[in-house]
Amino acid sequence: MPDPIAGLPELRGDCARCFGLCCVALPFAASADFALNKPAGKPCPSLQDDHRCGIHADLRTKGFTGCTVYDCFGAGQKVSQLTFGGRDWRTGSKEHARRMFDVFPVVRQLHELLWYLTEALALSAARPVHPELRQALEETERLTRQAPEALAALDVAAHRQRVNVLLLRTSELARAGTGGGKGGRKNKGKGKDRRGADLIGARLRGADLRGASLRGAYLIAADLTGADLRDADMIGADLRDADLSDADLTGAFFLTQPQINAARGNAGTRLPESVTRPVHWTAAG
Repeated sequence: MPDPIAGLPELRGDCARCFGLCCVALPFAASADFALNKPAGKPCPSLQDDHRCGIHADLRTKGFTGCTVYDCFGAGQKVSQLTFGGRDWRTGSKEHARRMFDVFPVVRQLHELLWYLTEALALSAARPVHPELRQALEETERLTRQAPEALAALDVAAHRQRVNVLLLRTSELARAGTGGGKGGRKNKGKGKDRRGADLIGARLRGADLRGASLRGAYLIAADLTGADLRDADMIGADLRDADLSDADLTGAFFLTQPQINAARGNAGTRLPESVTRPVHWTAAG
């Protein structure tokens, strides 16, 4: 499947057009992912005056792996340049900064939905729901362009739930031919429904998960070496430290760059065109 996101650069983070919002608006706690505690609304100590990260090239070695995994799906530049018209949080009032920090996570969620909807519209098997998907895409895009006050008051959870109904239907249609969806062939998907499953540290080396639903599955540190994940629904799957070496994710959908960045892999890992091979995979290999 061709990369459905290739022609939509607005759904990929562009730090050069953002005011370092993820480095200020979001909180993080000292852990394996972050070297220190930082409350929401306080700039990271490594954030420079030009909104660039002072340790960007050394984030992993300095204990900030979490930063290398994160992606705003283009919400940072939209909030910075469109929602607030290029007015920096440093130069405005405290209220201006606070509102910008409140709006950023909302737009980030909406942009993630835009990613999923765009990919869903590229799936030929989902043609029966393309009209509804297109309508949801247009509505979600409209919401991202609202004024700051409207965005801050938006019930994002309710909108996500409405969109999720369509994404679930898309998943069933896309996986039907592999045995993973309702009425599919190949034993009708027996054992393919792993939605929300606790697979932390699971030994799934060489597992046949083609067409499986792994929506929201916990695959932290799971061994998926050589696993067949073709045409699997990966939405919300937690792949932190999962080993995808030599795994085949060809045609896997609703898979995002942050998920791949959080996993481990090698040159033999086959990925869908919508994501890129992380640089640290090459370094580790």
